[in-house]
Amino acid sequence: QVPLVESGGGLVQPGSSLRLSCAVSGDTFGSQNMGWFRQAPGKEREFVAGIFWTVGSTYYADSVKGRFTISRDSAKNTVYLQMNSLNSEDTAVYYCAAAKAPTEVAGQYDYWGQGTQVTVSS
Repeated sequence: QVPLVESGGGLVQPGSSLRLSCAVSGDTFGSQNMGWFRQAPGKEREFVAGIFWTVGSTYYADSVKGRFTISRDSAKNTVYLQMNSLNSEDTAVYYCAAAKAPTEVAGQYDYWGQGTQVTVSS
């Protein structure tokens, strides 16, 4: 069973907003930090935003700071990524991931979702 399942991707116009969801449905074995990454065609996977589950502290990549907001709903075991003022450079497959501690390094995340496509185009 895949412990992380993303949803909410789609095709939107520049300047639009979109909210991604990541449902934590399985056992992530004590992973307390959740992160969002993205990967555009021909590019490496890059960190977008992270949240330390227990205290709710957040951190962001410079490229999305001020436009994206990560949050969590502990009752629903779900992490969200609210994306505003989207532009074509935000087009990518977005992945949810879980790690034991706050980090921007993809290799330090133990669990990954299957990804959801976000396309920003007019």
